[in-house]
Amino acid sequence: MTIRRMDNVLIVVDDLDAAIAFFAELGMELEGRSPVEGRWVERVIGLDDVRQEVAMLRTPDGHGRIELAMFHTPKAVSAGPRNAPTNTLGIRRVMFAVEDIEGVVARLRTHGAELVGELADEDNYRLCYVRGPEGIVVGLAEPRG
Repeated sequence: MTIRRMDNVLIVVDDLDAAIAFFAELGMELEGRSPVEGRWVERVIGLDDVRQEVAMLRTPDGHGRIELAMFHTPKAVSAGPRNAPTNTLGIRRVMFAVEDIEGVVARLRTHGAELVGELADEDNYRLCYVRGPEGIVVGLAEPRG
């Protein structure tokens, strides 16, 4: 076997504090936050003169992580419009199983989140997508029963 687990998903942001607050409101726990720079990171990511600040957040069960990175140098570039539609090529969302989906949406709205579509009922789940800071799309699924 070659893969042991999925360790984390990286999201590059312009406002690290806002992104941390958004994911913390969702229930993720901040594991740490620190500057990252030096030749080793430049070699790994293929960029020169890298100065960034990263924050690692984990899900309450400890199995999932999101790494947030804010680049001081080189300046981050945009791959497309921030409010790109869901059918845009590339990674479009991160999905979380939640309890009280309506309560979660209400709390995330205090951090600027907006529903992408609407809250929908499916056989086994209540589902929705919300767009948070930096245009990050988060899927929420509340299992039934």
